[in-house]
Amino acid sequence: MARRPLPRILSSSSASIVRSREIARTAADSATDVLHPLITISRGLRLITAALRGKWAATPKERRGPALFLTAAVVLVVALIPYGPLLALITVMGAAGWKGRVKPVVSTGPDEAEAARLQALYEALVPYFSVPEDPSPLFSHGGEWDKAFGDHAFDDSGRLTRLAIRYPAYFTDGEPAARARIEQLLHAKSGRGREYHFAWDEEANQLTMSVLGALPTSIAAQRFVTSPGETVLGFTDADAVRRTVPVTAGEESRDAPPVIWRTGPRSTEPHLLIVGRPGSGTTTLLRSIALQALQHGDLLIVEGSGTGEYACLTGRSGVLAVECGLAGALATLEWASHETERRLISANRARQAGHPAPEDTKRPLWILLDRPSVFADLAAADGRPDPQHLLQVPLRHGRAAGVTVVVAEQFETLDDLSEPVRSHTRARVVLGPASPGQVESVLGVPPHTTPTPEVPPGRGYARLGTGPVLRLQVPATPDPYDDATTEAHRQAVLGLLPEREGPVDATPVEAATVQTAPADATPADATPVEATPVEAVPAEG
Repeated sequence: MARRPLPRILSSSSASIVRSREIARTAADSATDVLHPLITISRGLRLITAALRGKWAATPKERRGPALFLTAAVVLVVALIPYGPLLALITVMGAAGWKGRVKPVVSTGPDEAEAARLQALYEALVPYFSVPEDPSPLFSHGGEWDKAFGDHAFDDSGRLTRLAIRYPAYFTDGEPAARARIEQLLHAKSGRGREYHFAWDEEANQLTMSVLGALPTSIAAQRFVTSPGETVLGFTDADAVRRTVPVTAGEESRDAPPVIWRTGPRSTEPHLLIVGRPGSGTTTLLRSIALQALQHGDLLIVEGSGTGEYACLTGRSGVLAVECGLAGALATLEWASHETERRLISANRARQAGHPAPEDTKRPLWILLDRPSVFADLAAADGRPDPQHLLQVPLRHGRAAGVTVVVAEQFETLDDLSEPVRSHTRARVVLGPASPGQVESVLGVPPHTTPTPEVPPGRGYARLGTGPVLRLQVPATPDPYDDATTEAHRQAVLGLLPEREGPVDATPVEAATVQTAPADATPADATPVEATPVEAVPAEG
């Protein structure tokens, strides 16, 4: 059967379309050639403007006024001299033409080295993302990496900073062990010494790996904008929390995302456990909590290390005692136990009578213990009870009585903590370098990032109850009496300390009797309260 020719209208129409495209392409090329000088000058002006804007942003605020005055003087001189504006215009156009003579090369894909790195990473994932029964494997030896890898980015040194990976649906992404193997492999192949974040999308079978920037360490101790019962443990990533607080870092002020720990009668995590290594910043976090607690409450400090890290708080208003010895620790914690019982009984009697809780039971009482396990061996050698046993009542009934317990311990002596301390401190913080297993043993779940072997003091993770694991950077709160402390940090801490009251060498019992309510009560007066059974108090909700 002979092929019928196309209609004349269709054939002529196609030819006209082709000719129109050729004419348009020729006109565009001609316009580009004609306007090439103008395009070059425009590109140069844009680059010069960007450079001037960056120079202005880098200029300190105290130098911007003189710089503006000098610029205005130069413009005035150029405007007054003969042919000044014309020469200035010619100079600017020449500089713009020279600056924009080279068109920037836009990278449309990875270069040879980056493609080789992606191919090597693809080959390393083949044993984990493939099975022999798969008829069309996404990962196979000698396969193409662009079928499994999506969005990716590299830094200036050629190392991966972001990578999206598609994996087969049969991969067991719901098992923590399987996830940990993939994360460990990506961490090793992408470069150690950096902190990686892994986001698993189980519905879409996609894993996104990204490099996290370091949390700022320039935030020092200061008055944070919080409500009563809120304590700032530190600061985290901007996308991890939905709240920011204004802070001052050096000479600039900005909003930073805080990790807020809430205490009080309605708190679900009324007590805190801090774990770290020597020099990791556990004492710094305790000092930061103490300075914030003194705004609305009273404070008891028991220091097991005996290094005098809390000497700046001795004799301050609101600080009932700072104890470093075994006898003082036992007496202070015994008084705290009796005070907790007294508050419970007083509040219970008021509720039964139909009255509000007495005012002397509403002021928060904070008990801070730094390395309490040190006293265990001393108490055993001296035939005395372990001071941790006296924490059972404050830990169990502290939420209803307005008593908060904060314990700081090291990894090496973590097993020496008593069972009440372990079971009632559901808010946890891990500071310093730690393996994923150590972080999981304290927080209950593994971290969502890869811990780095070297971190600044005060850097770690926080988890409040059953919430997510958050990266944490504790605000710098050093000992102001330490010679190694900078003057700025020393003045920041000293400015937050309350005024001294009474002689510094006052005994802990004397200090406690001044601050507690009723004002004339003493630990000896609190002894008869012990005869009243605690079981009479209604159980916590």
